Amino acid sequence: MVDIKSQYDPQLRKIIKRKKQVAVIPVGSIEQHGPHLPVSTDSEIVTEIARKISEKKNYLLVPTINFGVSREHAPFFNLSLNESTLEKLILDLSESLFENNIKTIFIINGHHGNLKAIKNIDKKLKKKLKNKIKVFTLSYWHYMERDFDHAGFVETSLMLAISKKVKMNLARKGLITDKMTKQEINKIGKMASKSFPKVTKNGIWGDPRKASKKDGKKLFAEILENLEQKCQTCLTGHG
Repeated sequence: MVDIKSQYDPQLRKIIKRKKQVAVIPVGSIEQHGPHLPVSTDSEIVTEIARKISEKKNYLLVPTINFGVSREHAPFFNLSLNESTLEKLILDLSESLFENNIKTIFIINGHHGNLKAIKNIDKKLKKKLKNKIKVFTLSYWHYMERDFDHAGFVETSLMLAISKKVKMNLARKGLITDKMTKQEINKIGKMASKSFPKVTKNGIWGDPRKASKKDGKKLFAEILENLEQKCQTCLTGHG
């Protein structure tokens, strides 16, 4: 792995010149994650995932974009960008990588609210740069079997595996959807995308109380294995 932010110019240019490079851009958010997880949770998880993948596949790791589209969490705390701002930021950064002769980019997304902002980035870049760049947008939670949550069992377990900032004594049960139909869950999901606190009350979707470091490590292993296979498929057309 080449962690771009810790490199020096001459060496970095040699690395890029030596062979075709693949860059990874992690995108997170700063927003509430209940009383027991830090507001940096999304950014910390996606940074770790991007770092592990970059280490395994020897990719260039770009510094994490720590801010995302999070206004749906108001009046709980969030530092949010507009969708157009996040999209422009990623477009500009990708174009800058291209200008440095890095023509393959993975955007690893760690926050659901960012989905609209990253949706058509690959098409826009290919059009602007005349198909001379390859860009793939991947949201990490699509690469595990377990249903995702927000500050619930999954995210809390993932954070326990990588951070000492989790305050399990403050973990509380949030919105539980186990007995709901898919239609009911989809309806609530649409409501949450506009106002998360209206559907969760305490800002938690799921139940974090039984989360563990052991489960977090298992989830990370599953996500990384599936994401690595997806990256390989993107680059070669086959697994």
